[in-house]
Amino acid sequence: MTVQEALAKGTASLRATEIPAPERDARLLMALALKVDPSRITLMAQDEISRDDYLSFKYLIDQRREHRPISHILGFREFYGRRFKVTGDVLDPRPETETLVELALQRPFAEVLDLGTGSGCIVITLLAENAAAIGIGCDLSEDALAIAEENATELGVAPRLGLMPANWFHGVGGTYDLIVSNPPYIALHEIEGLSWEVRDHEPRMALTDHADGLTAYRAIAADVLQFLTPGGRLLLEIGPTQAQAVTDLLTQKGLVNVTTHPDLDGRDRVISAYSHSLA
Repeated sequence: MTVQEALAKGTASLRATEIPAPERDARLLMALALKVDPSRITLMAQDEISRDDYLSFKYLIDQRREHRPISHILGFREFYGRRFKVTGDVLDPRPETETLVELALQRPFAEVLDLGTGSGCIVITLLAENAAAIGIGCDLSEDALAIAEENATELGVAPRLGLMPANWFHGVGGTYDLIVSNPPYIALHEIEGLSWEVRDHEPRMALTDHADGLTAYRAIAADVLQFLTPGGRLLLEIGPTQAQAVTDLLTQKGLVNVTTHPDLDGRDRVISAYSHSLA
């Protein structure tokens, strides 16, 4: 059997299970099985595939057929041009979160605090893009912090990033000119509507507050002004129906210039706010 023939079998198997983008996933899994870069698969298409390599490929396809996230099988996810290690202990970095990163980079910052850092993809990216900045990443999960530490080391920002266990601001000190967060915003009643691979394989505490999806925003809004420098910015990822509720929470606590920003699909995705009006 050639690599191309095995690839066709794998693709058909994924398509039969209604896996999105079966061709892409099959190529990625073939590359993993053959231990080569995905770009080489086309060049190897007519090569014979060994029995061991085929069995490895079939095992990976079976894992994907069970809706295990492709990033968990590969062990990484690309985010803002960098490769981040991911496991079932952290939320899978998503393209829409890059909207928050883009907004953060539009203004200078020296010290950034990332609440609920998970894999560290937000704060690590910000530090990698701003070589003069330092940052803190907080999370309740020690396992998530361990993944974030690995990513920070691999991507060369570990000397400028502190990682610590914290429940939002509890245990955090200092002030920051940029505070960011992608908190759990899925309401409990929405969980069953998520895809299998998200609902069954990603950490529940990173997805939902087991309530109305606004618990984290209330906690952040209540204390954030104590941790923002004058004119400091807050950037929060939100669910596409939460803009008004989160805006109200922030304005009620005294934040100003509260603005909703869409992602590339036009859905409300990020709320920005400031500690006082900008002159």
